[in-house]
Amino acid sequence: MTPQFPEYFALFGIPQRFAIDTGQLTRAYREVLSQVHPDRFAGAGPAERRAAMQMSSHANEAYEVLRSDGARAAYLCRQQGQIVDGAGAVPLPLDFLERQMQWHEQLDQARERQDEAAIAELARDVEQNRLATITRIAHSIDGVADYRAAAAEVRALMFLDKLGGDIARATTERNDAVASGK
Repeated sequence: MTPQFPEYFALFGIPQRFAIDTGQLTRAYREVLSQVHPDRFAGAGPAERRAAMQMSSHANEAYEVLRSDGARAAYLCRQQGQIVDGAGAVPLPLDFLERQMQWHEQLDQARERQDEAAIAELARDVEQNRLATITRIAHSIDGVADYRAAAAEVRALMFLDKLGGDIARATTERNDAVASGK
């Protein structure tokens, strides 16, 4: 029999909303993990050990989802039947897609020129857009319960987070190249 796991927010006893107290989440996670960690069940029977391992795994998964703005928002949207990625997802506005292409072109050009200032400026621009997107997600979910609008913003946030990772890698590559004297 598969154990029934509580919903992520309920598992940690925090309100089901986008804006959360991450300190409270971390404290609740540690408390739950201390109760279900497999080491506590080392002397138990195989079924209890397996259940503890499954619950511990579930707590880890829940924590990873809830501590990430994008994953938490996607989770909340999916709970309301909204598709945030793949076939059937809410489409992104054309202007955002065009801006996304411009950002990628800017990054490629800055990489080619090894222009640290341009990469840093792009990083600031993307981070400002990311923060504005998070604000819109919070309003859509917590303010007006418009999960369709939130799902579109979650998709935008996924693009921004990926681009942020690409920018971070470009910065690391640039720093590595400077350190190695290239």
